[in-house]
Amino acid sequence: MNDAARRIQRVYLTLTLGNTIAASFIWGINTLFLLDAGLSNLEAFAANAFFTAGMVLFEVPTGVVADGWGRRTSFLLGTVTLAASTYLYYVMWQISAPFWMWAVVSVPLGLGFTFFSGAVEAWLVDALRFTGYEGGLEQVLGRGQMVQGFAMLVGSVAGGIMAQATNLGVPFLARVAVLLAMFIVAFRLMHDVGFAPERAGRPLAATRAVLAASIDNGLKNPPVRYVMLAAPFSAGVGIYVFYALQPFLLELFGDPKAYSVAGLAAAIVAGSQIVGGWLAPHARNLFHKRTSVLVLSSVTGAVILLVLGYTRIFWVALVLLAVWAMVGSAATPVRQAYVNDLIPSKQRATVLSFDSLMGSSGGVVVQPLLGRGADLYGYPASLAMAGLIELFAVPFLLASRKQAAAADRAATTPSGPGRESIA
Repeated sequence: MNDAARRIQRVYLTLTLGNTIAASFIWGINTLFLLDAGLSNLEAFAANAFFTAGMVLFEVPTGVVADGWGRRTSFLLGTVTLAASTYLYYVMWQISAPFWMWAVVSVPLGLGFTFFSGAVEAWLVDALRFTGYEGGLEQVLGRGQMVQGFAMLVGSVAGGIMAQATNLGVPFLARVAVLLAMFIVAFRLMHDVGFAPERAGRPLAATRAVLAASIDNGLKNPPVRYVMLAAPFSAGVGIYVFYALQPFLLELFGDPKAYSVAGLAAAIVAGSQIVGGWLAPHARNLFHKRTSVLVLSSVTGAVILLVLGYTRIFWVALVLLAVWAMVGSAATPVRQAYVNDLIPSKQRATVLSFDSLMGSSGGVVVQPLLGRGADLYGYPASLAMAGLIELFAVPFLLASRKQAAAADRAATTPSGPGRESIA
């Protein structure tokens, strides 16, 4: 990696660190926050579903912003939108707002995240290639995963401690403050490199054109299509499990007010992300194909969730949670590298956003479905149900594997082809 590539990587890691710390202040207590506001389990996860519906609705339009106005512009808009909608969440908690208000505000909250999805990763990949970087993407994306895990560890623990020492609303105010600081950081450090935005005069026409391009390079590209079709199951389950673990673990712990325990659960996931990010390039070198890593991860995650659904011991549940998160985190950079190697630069942000849209669409359906299951049968049963849903992703991943795309066999390092693998 040359000096220019190192600079790009440092900016990417800085943006990842700040954004994840801001976001993760509430990740350990978000479900508890919604329940404390007077919502039922069904309503709490339905509010989350409206959040993911916002992501589905705005993924393509914000892809137009990223590809047409620049990835930097998209990032800056994301910080402002997310800060404003997070503050509205705090206000609604204070007034014990009815469910319909949570549903309405959750949509722009999802919009804030769509400005980030695809844009930052596309910015990184194009900038690295512009600098002449020839190494595997797993290496850089794995480092990003590690930084993200560290940031989540810090943010989620801090959020849980803040909530325990003050109240459930303070972590939301902390998120707003850090997001506004990240706007300043990104304004100074993030500049589009190796990519020239193509600004369109008519937004609706541009949106249709970008949607067509994302379909041509995404759903009409068989290896990408099947990975995208697997996303609703795996991503939908992942979103539900992460938030359901908060009340589930407090139930096992025996103290519904131990908010720091909920923060600890999110911190364990964060620590597992660090380990998973470090393992990603090493795990990739054990296999001949990237899809082998993805299939094994999906099956292993499903089995862990099924076992977790029958667990009644708090510390055993924490161990299973750590392993589940580590397996998924190790596969994430491999999946990112696989998809990026399959799509062209010009539509990179859009296709990545469309991929995120597919995952979010699963969350729209899976979250309220499993939330209702938690109301009727309890959290353990809903986690076991989540494991069964995860298995639906496996046939699609196997179908992508059968396409024998060159990106499936791509090496993680320049010396990769000479390494031995097992599948």
